[in-house]
Amino acid sequence: MIANYHTHTARCGHATGEDRDYVEQALARGLKVLGFSDHVPMPFADGHESHFRIPRARLEDYVKSVLALREEYKGRIRILLGFEAEYYPDYMERVEEMLAPYPVDYMILGQHFNSSQELTYNPRPQEDEGALIQYVDRVLEGLASGRYLYLAHPDLFYFVGDQALYQREMTRLCRGAKELNIPLELNMLGMREGKGYPRPFFWEIAARTGNRCIIGCDAHSPADVADPGQLKNIEAFIRRAGISEKNIIREAF
Repeated sequence: MIANYHTHTARCGHATGEDRDYVEQALARGLKVLGFSDHVPMPFADGHESHFRIPRARLEDYVKSVLALREEYKGRIRILLGFEAEYYPDYMERVEEMLAPYPVDYMILGQHFNSSQELTYNPRPQEDEGALIQYVDRVLEGLASGRYLYLAHPDLFYFVGDQALYQREMTRLCRGAKELNIPLELNMLGMREGKGYPRPFFWEIAARTGNRCIIGCDAHSPADVADPGQLKNIEAFIRRAGISEKNIIREAF
């Protein structure tokens, strides 16, 4: 692994460690690129703050820290300023206005909820067929917007209903992503914390579809950055799922 684009910071409230420690760990483990992609603040109309995103009051601090590290480590490792964000059509213009003053390198799509009301958390077990279809609709709409570098944990939605429907909808998701030439992320956090993803059935579909794939650390502590044990586990998963090596992105974007 030479690049990781999925790195959080303590500002989101569920990660730990200093920003510098993530960079030092990346250097120690041979990475050439480290992209910070903490959860973007969401400018909700009623002014409430999400419990798992950077507070809006700390956005400037996040940007300044990443840019300072980029300058300090210049020539040793490439540091990128990014965000992980849901695609909420009713809020994307507000998000873009909020981020416009900053030199953002990329965003990755992580659709933890289907809508900006954030009523149902997608990783929780659910049988709602309409919610599964809406998840795929929302993801494909987001990817088609051109805003996102790749789709983080595409198998996040935990559907426990009709598996024939799951296969149909996830085939639709994989085909849509392939048509747009947008990679799907094999997420290491899901594996190391036993969250149920990467889901073998999903990745067998992706393997048959021929999707481009990228490994993402989804680091929430410096130790998670390119952890050798976690990388060994995800590589074994890739082989079991039958994903072709030619479809794994190994180089930096």
